[in-house]
Amino acid sequence: MALLPPRRSLLLLLALAVHAAAAVQLHFYARSCPRAEAIVRRAVRRRAAHDRSVLPALIRLHFHDCFVRGCDGSVLIDSTPGHPAEKDAPPNLTLRMLDVIDDAKAAVERTCPGVVSCADIVALAARDAAAMAGKVRYEVPTGRRDGTVSSAAEVSLPGPSASFADAMSAFRSAGLGVVDLTALLGSHTMGFCHCGLIMGRLYGYNRTCESDPAMDPGLLAALRRRCPPPQNESRDAVVPMNFVAPLGPFGLDNALYPSVLAGRAVLQIDQELASSGVARRIAAMFATLPGSFRRQFAKSMVRLGNVNVLTGRQGEVRLNCRRFNS
Repeated sequence: MALLPPRRSLLLLLALAVHAAAAVQLHFYARSCPRAEAIVRRAVRRRAAHDRSVLPALIRLHFHDCFVRGCDGSVLIDSTPGHPAEKDAPPNLTLRMLDVIDDAKAAVERTCPGVVSCADIVALAARDAAAMAGKVRYEVPTGRRDGTVSSAAEVSLPGPSASFADAMSAFRSAGLGVVDLTALLGSHTMGFCHCGLIMGRLYGYNRTCESDPAMDPGLLAALRRRCPPPQNESRDAVVPMNFVAPLGPFGLDNALYPSVLAGRAVLQIDQELASSGVARRIAAMFATLPGSFRRQFAKSMVRLGNVNVLTGRQGEVRLNCRRFNS
């Protein structure tokens, strides 16, 4: 290999050093705020002790943050007159537990003012939620900075009725692949969804089928009992995301995948995994190997958390997660 001239070698080394310093890294706050991760974990644990629905909510919040402008905490920003923020876009209206992030941020600020970003708190809270929900443990690189833009008009997420092709396109645009898509959708074994999100599968599916033919008849009957036709029901009821969940509605395991393979996934986007040969094979592996699912879910969460992050002097470290510093 040809040697670089000394001056060019020095410039290259400096460039690499700057890149390394700017990248997210494990234990980023080891010196500047050594208790940061423990403080966030305590905030999540305190809420989970009273309301375990916080666990899927925090994982979902991280996903919604990272898929718009990257993992920069922009989903936390409150709207101002004439400037609707991300959280007020239709896909984000059902996000919950943002106050847990507020609590964690306030606690961190009391210990280390102006040091820990809201974006990192969201990523750490999601990690802690996964550990508490299903013993899915992984380390989160930190050092993200907070974004200074949050616009409802920019929010475009793969919705609950997305086709496999559309979901895959969205994941590829974020630098994620089919394994990540299949693994991360596994979190849909947790929580509940509004009937309004699945009405299109239950009634008037298309010109030839009244309901989604991919749906198991038993599941269809159960969902129709809970979700009557819209004209007969003004209240938007909720149903479990997965009717066969051994750990309950707030436990994280591989239970979604047998449901997908049996045509019993509640959301269209989940059932679509069975329509792709590659995704179906991955789902079948996860269905029979729970350890494989946990390991891949952890890896994919780390990959998700690295999407288009701001580091170094980019962005800012917000003092209040709900508003920009200036």
